[in-house]
Amino acid sequence: MYKIYSSQYNYKYGNQIHVPYSLATLFSYVKSIDNLKNEFKFEKSFIFRDKLEENIKQCYDANILLCSCYVWNWEITNNLAKNVKKLNPNCLVVYGGPHVPEDTKGFFDKYPHVDILVHGEGEYTLSNILETYLKDKNWNNVKGISTKECRTIPQERINDLSDIPSPYLTNLIWDLVDKDCGIDWDCSWETNRGCPYQCTFCDWGSATFTKVRKFLEERLYKEIEWFADNKMRYIDCCDANFGIFQDRDLSIAKKFKEQALEKNYPKKFGVAWAKNTTEKIIPIASELKKGGILGGISLSVQSLDPTTLKNIKRANIKFEKFSDLTDSFQENGIPTYSELIIGLPGETLESFKEGLETIAQTKVGTLLWGYCSVLPNAPMNIPEYKDKFKIKTRRSPVHLRHASMEYVKKDKVREYEEIVYETSSYTFEDLKQMMLYAWAFSTFQNLAIFEHISEYYNRIHKLSFMAFYDAFFEYCQSNESIFSKEVEIVTKYLDDGLSGKGWDHIVPKFGDINWPIDEASWLRLVPDIQVFKEETKKFLEFLENKHRLDSETQILEDLVKFQGFLLTSRNSLEEIKTEKFIIDWKEFFTNNEGEIRKIQKQYYFKNPITEKDIILWGCQAVFWGRRARKFKVRPNKIYEDNSIIEVNQIRQDIKPPHSSNWDL
Repeated sequence: MYKIYSSQYNYKYGNQIHVPYSLATLFSYVKSIDNLKNEFKFEKSFIFRDKLEENIKQCYDANILLCSCYVWNWEITNNLAKNVKKLNPNCLVVYGGPHVPEDTKGFFDKYPHVDILVHGEGEYTLSNILETYLKDKNWNNVKGISTKECRTIPQERINDLSDIPSPYLTNLIWDLVDKDCGIDWDCSWETNRGCPYQCTFCDWGSATFTKVRKFLEERLYKEIEWFADNKMRYIDCCDANFGIFQDRDLSIAKKFKEQALEKNYPKKFGVAWAKNTTEKIIPIASELKKGGILGGISLSVQSLDPTTLKNIKRANIKFEKFSDLTDSFQENGIPTYSELIIGLPGETLESFKEGLETIAQTKVGTLLWGYCSVLPNAPMNIPEYKDKFKIKTRRSPVHLRHASMEYVKKDKVREYEEIVYETSSYTFEDLKQMMLYAWAFSTFQNLAIFEHISEYYNRIHKLSFMAFYDAFFEYCQSNESIFSKEVEIVTKYLDDGLSGKGWDHIVPKFGDINWPIDEASWLRLVPDIQVFKEETKKFLEFLENKHRLDSETQILEDLVKFQGFLLTSRNSLEEIKTEKFIIDWKEFFTNNEGEIRKIQKQYYFKNPITEKDIILWGCQAVFWGRRARKFKVRPNKIYEDNSIIEVNQIRQDIKPPHSSNWDL
């Protein structure tokens, strides 16, 4: 029997790591073929990056090494395969996965340790490789591969996905990993394959652009039961557009809810929602919410600039619709998030700031932003496209959001990606400014440090949100404060990242976690509300003078107190928070047409975080609970002092923070 070893290296997040789902689907298909299942033995897959040296030695007797490749494991996979080839020259090394380039010019000169590249879906192709391995090793007859000598015609897509047995229902997944090794295994999962879109920054559309093909519902329901019975905490749905089949996906959501409520597993269901979300998603999201496993709804935009959207072949929903959707989801208690990619071709500093202004008006739940990178098989990597938009890239370490740094530090191999640092529409300095504004908007507006203060100036003084943050940066340049110190930290972080030094960022007292820079800034600025309030008053004095405004000092002081009152902080860990005000801020911020009314008010609300341990407090507030917005309380969720019954009701109705670190 021939031995097949395989690798699908990944990173640990806490005690969690993904099972090697891609390899498991290949394994399950091969095991379904009579003339192959008894000829090949699949050994345990290589997943843990700190086991590299041990994995190399294990392959001394390997006949075949299968490597599943993507941006987060490309370098370590090459390290493995190169050393296995030295140790065992007769081992056949086969690469597959999204990082295998379609353009193979020069590839085998650079990576001579690779024997075969598999392009596209791997189940049919791998079975043909193994059949040919048994017969004559004439790779010219295998569709969908490249070797040093040939490139064969493409393998047809798998139209009937029922051809592929489930690696979960067959329990073959446990042949590739140790089920009871003390790790919390996360499951990747498909309900369909294919993507009808061709966004140029994405390798999803280019890799799968085709009619979307569906797995049978009966199989999916049984897999959901399997997840619950095997106590799988996190299910990572690999569909490009979950919710695109509304009736079917509603049934899937109901099944998840049923299992989660009955068996308390899974804890969270993560998805990439249909690109142009509509209200029709609400029933699906509501079912997941009832089961306690909803991670949030994406209202993806990537950019709000028409020229940029045309360049990247992206069509967003209209702004008016976007705003209406935000309101609809909020009314149904469904958290939303949106994503921006900084540095897309066509974007300028001004168009980017205009996009942030638009997002500020919608009050979207959570804003996530990242830099533009060029993946091997994305249309953005085509030479003609890069030349057209004068795209310049730089090799930079992969950004590992929330990864366990203890694990990362032990890693002897760094992973890299090509990040865009300049195009025909913006300079390198422009890009840094875009990132600074994205950071400021995410930290102070979206994570709510200045959310209501900036809204006050927008409504009362007609000051745009971007003018507010223009003044903020000007203040930081001329005045020393906790804010200017934070800008210095962030500027150095961006300089290091964009120069290729990496994006690792730790806030030691909040744990050994690789924090996103906006969350790290929040953790440094918010814990002591008293300091925050005093520093904010100084900034507002500067803002008032700059724009020749005449807000009453008494009103501003009350406003700053209200902003600090709603923020989660280390100063206030009591179960019920209360504070007195001279302005009816609840009415002002919940009623868009409300006016400033001087009237004595006392507000109460249930504190979302009462955790005393500082590391758990930070995680509950802004890591695990970011999309659930546990870092703050909305004005419509506070109660007045004469509403004793309502306050008591809060105590009964509001559950404590979810313990899962997949509360995102």
